[in-house]
Amino acid sequence: MDKAERRKQDWETVKTIFWAVLIALTFRSFAYEPFHIPSGSMKPTLLVGDYIWVSKFSYGYSRYSFPFAPPVIKDRAWLTMPNRGDVVVFRPPSKPGIDYIKRVIGLPGDKIQVLDGHLLVNGTAVKEVEMKNFMDKSPDNPGRFVPQYLETLPAGEGGHEVEHSILNLDPNGPLDNTDIYTVPEGHIFCMGDNRDESVDSRVLEEVGYIPIANLIGRAEVIFFSTDGTARIWEPWKWFSALRTERLFKPIQ
Repeated sequence: MDKAERRKQDWETVKTIFWAVLIALTFRSFAYEPFHIPSGSMKPTLLVGDYIWVSKFSYGYSRYSFPFAPPVIKDRAWLTMPNRGDVVVFRPPSKPGIDYIKRVIGLPGDKIQVLDGHLLVNGTAVKEVEMKNFMDKSPDNPGRFVPQYLETLPAGEGGHEVEHSILNLDPNGPLDNTDIYTVPEGHIFCMGDNRDESVDSRVLEEVGYIPIANLIGRAEVIFFSTDGTARIWEPWKWFSALRTERLFKPIQ
């Protein structure tokens, strides 16, 4: 192969890599982005070791839709408001470089409060039904039973009621009795389903009210899951670590 042919082949390789990266970045920015769940704040809905797809188009686009969050969009383009009960990925104002995942509890104008571990939305206690205790375990933890409840969030404007499971280990925890939070316009209020082990909008100085512009997208489905003893890039460990019952499970 002479130099001209080698240069041509190298150039074709560069072009192939360029288009592959461009297509991947476009898909990640405008369609779906994968995320890994590193903490237990959303148990039992999401477990440590879950890998999920997040739709980027559900609420329109903002600077946080794109890698490195370039200031190309001032607020949000093609905005669609989230529904109460959606599981969302966002950047809190106090930590704009870190991704959080929580459930939308309050919409603009809502009044949110927690009393003795029970959630109130606009002054009305949210319906809770006791369920079978949740077995909370990990590779480093032999397991413990945690009280589990089926919570029914009231419908927002144009939305519908949402049923989902929550954990509440201690009804007198530090975030189980709060003042009333009034959600400002252009913001949402989010909480983790693992109510006693979630730093969320109840902690105003760390998370607080989430600007709509800080939304990244809506969590849609679990596409891969291990029990924490294997990473997605360690296929030789999948056989013992894979949680097959969670594969392709919709997130509700």
